[in-house]
Amino acid sequence: MRIGLLTEGGYPYASGESGVWCDRLVRGLAPHEFDLYALSRDARQETGGRMPLPPHVRSVRTAALWSAEDDGRCYGRRERRRFEAAFRDLANGVCAERAVDERVENEAADRFAAGLYALAELAREHGGLHAALRSEPAVRILESACRAPGARRSAAAATVPDHLAFVDQLERALRPLSLDWYGEDALGLADLCHAASAGAAALPGLLAKRFFGTPLLVTEYGVQLRAHYLAATGAPLATPVRALLAAFHGRLAGEVYREAALLTPGNTHARRWQERCGADRARLRTVYPGMAADRFAEVGEDEESGDPATLAWIGRVEPAKDLIALLHAFAEVRRRQPDARLRIIAAPVHEPGAAGYLAHCRGLAEQLFPDEAAGRHDVGENPVSFEELGGPEAPSLEEAYASSAVVVLSSVVEGFPVGLVEAMFCARATVSTDVGAVVEIIGGTGLVVPPRNPKALADACLALLRDPERRHRLGAAARARALELFTVEQNLAAFRGIYLELLSHAPVRRRTAEAVPFAHPAEAYVPGSWADQPVIAAAGTGDPDA
Repeated sequence: MRIGLLTEGGYPYASGESGVWCDRLVRGLAPHEFDLYALSRDARQETGGRMPLPPHVRSVRTAALWSAEDDGRCYGRRERRRFEAAFRDLANGVCAERAVDERVENEAADRFAAGLYALAELAREHGGLHAALRSEPAVRILESACRAPGARRSAAAATVPDHLAFVDQLERALRPLSLDWYGEDALGLADLCHAASAGAAALPGLLAKRFFGTPLLVTEYGVQLRAHYLAATGAPLATPVRALLAAFHGRLAGEVYREAALLTPGNTHARRWQERCGADRARLRTVYPGMAADRFAEVGEDEESGDPATLAWIGRVEPAKDLIALLHAFAEVRRRQPDARLRIIAAPVHEPGAAGYLAHCRGLAEQLFPDEAAGRHDVGENPVSFEELGGPEAPSLEEAYASSAVVVLSSVVEGFPVGLVEAMFCARATVSTDVGAVVEIIGGTGLVVPPRNPKALADACLALLRDPERRHRLGAAARARALELFTVEQNLAAFRGIYLELLSHAPVRRRTAEAVPFAHPAEAYVPGSWADQPVIAAAGTGDPDA
């Protein structure tokens, strides 16, 4: 089978968790051939190089969403009319207020989809979409849609500068429509398109289904629409522009969910987002992300390892992790159990603002916990330590988890917390806040408290620190649950079955100079001379022809 793997800002560039997951998928499903179609988000990502690819990756095509490529083509009168009609449908679909009436809402979604596909067909035949989307007629059409009856209130409040800003953002979002990926020698060769996220990554899959009838599979471990909402909140854009962008991404997500042959959310949290955006429950199938458990085997089998009075927080230092609440909670823990210690082990982060937040947390820790000494002549020591993963105190993840009795997650926002699963592989008891997919992951094998509640967080940590038997019992149960649900093997087995299921329901597309899928029986690939074996007689007869 030939798979077109569609990514945005990830594989084969990223070395983060999204890139690792795609790499494991491609390597684990080696009998299939893969073509990679990657959208990059910035120049730094491209200059950082690519991950090494296995030999069954047939081709890699990349496109930069961050740089505009004007093909220099201009439309004639007929093409301008086509563009204006298509853009009018898309703009009216974006600006239309979400309706309670299902029929009215479906009409708006259909109009958005019609405009989107018409623009794609125009770009495929004539190019020129970059200049057309930034033209004066496009701005006038958008202004008319914002002021039309039934438009969103936020859209009606938009001014001309807002229209110009939104058109600029829309042109960036629609750049995948102008790529040269939609020929018989590219996505036309794929038996199945697998998008690693919804949004821009799934756009080529939508068009492959439109042009070639290729089935589309969409996997979301973090909901792309939610990420767009959060990014728009902090973007330096006017409120009407942010509202229009949110409406566009909402319509696009709805179209992706409607057209995908199957959606595989990574957890119930992502599944609820998809259902809310109109995904059909019959086409939803939860597939948990697969993680390498072997590296944590030694730690997980030693339940007695770790300082019984030490709490550990391990992850990326950022405001969403709410280390401020964790430090206040540990102040209460320390007051009631003076020998308790807290290790904050941070993964290296180079994003702007991360260093400032870390410095703020260090300053708060110094205020809450002055250096203490056991005796008059001893050197004072702070019960809270800030360490960097890979440094001398925590050279590896395994050693970081092995050093503590309890692992704490204090976040106010999470998707699928990978660190929590790693702690479960290490048989650590956990205390977590009830955000994202935490409850689904823990499944009763750890303690869960409300977010932004230092008192509840402190009580849960003390309950485990003071009860070693309960701590070990929860840790063992957590390890068993993680090995059952979150391994690479279960993830690969799920997608192996899904690929075959989707292809078995797709119509056969004959290609010249290529073998037809399933043209040979499965037994033809069994090693050995199976055809030379003697025929077994039918039951109850002595006649081999019976």
